[in-house]
Amino acid sequence: MKTLYSKSEKAFSSGATMILSALAIISLLPFLLIIIASITDEKSLIANGYSFFPRGLSLDAYYYMIAQARVVLRAYGVSIFVTVIGTAASLILTPMLAYPLSRPDFRFRGILTFIVVFTLLFNGGVVPSYIMWTKVFQLKNTIWALIIPNYLMSGFSVLLVKNYFEKNVPRDLIEAAQLDGANELTIFFRIMLPLSTPVLVTIGMLTGLVYWNDWINGLYYINDPSLYGIQQLLIRILDNIQFLKSGAAGSVIGNIVVDLPGASVRMALAVIGILPILLIFPFLQKYIIRGMVVGAVKG
Repeated sequence: MKTLYSKSEKAFSSGATMILSALAIISLLPFLLIIIASITDEKSLIANGYSFFPRGLSLDAYYYMIAQARVVLRAYGVSIFVTVIGTAASLILTPMLAYPLSRPDFRFRGILTFIVVFTLLFNGGVVPSYIMWTKVFQLKNTIWALIIPNYLMSGFSVLLVKNYFEKNVPRDLIEAAQLDGANELTIFFRIMLPLSTPVLVTIGMLTGLVYWNDWINGLYYINDPSLYGIQQLLIRILDNIQFLKSGAAGSVIGNIVVDLPGASVRMALAVIGILPILLIFPFLQKYIIRGMVVGAVKG
């Protein structure tokens, strides 16, 4: 049956579409500028600044990245490993904490919920955290230093999943499973998780983004170059370029002037860093929207 819309509804729909389309185009402009700047000649960038219509094009920044291909690929491997393992662990631990918090018959629900909310408001600080992870847990210069601290499980994700369980999994379904003899693990793995795909994809995407873009853990806990992730490596490469261009190490080697593309390399590094996220996000968008909308509803 064809739906009929009034003139005011059609006008509103057209206006909203135009506004949202304009906002979408505006949000894409920074990405386009980064890509264009990464293939702009260094001298043009210095003389004219960033522009959507550069006067000179150059692939020197990408040639420099190709020269560093072995190191870049190793860093990509570290980041992929950290992102996959960290996200997978988060997708296991977060629902396991959220599930009992969503059950009104759980005895310690109130105090555990308070603890989760408390972590959203307060933390121990940088120095105590550094001492704990390096002296007590001995994580310094290990791959686990990039996975466990800070991002493995967040209070926001726990509350998001908790609210989703409460709003979208009928209590009658859980009681029916209990009458059939199912224990809590069976209910959790065979009922709760299969019915929670949207919110799990949401927190998985959010957690994966945090792990992929993280450089704080690497800065604090990693000194071994073989454990550098892509973000930390990109920072190191940029620092090295600035060091060489400053003349501290000599910008002239013999009679050859070293002209490193500092500004364009910065943009090329940004392109390399965000490319995987741009490729994955469109496929998960519908799950993320549904999970955020439903899971964020206060129970």
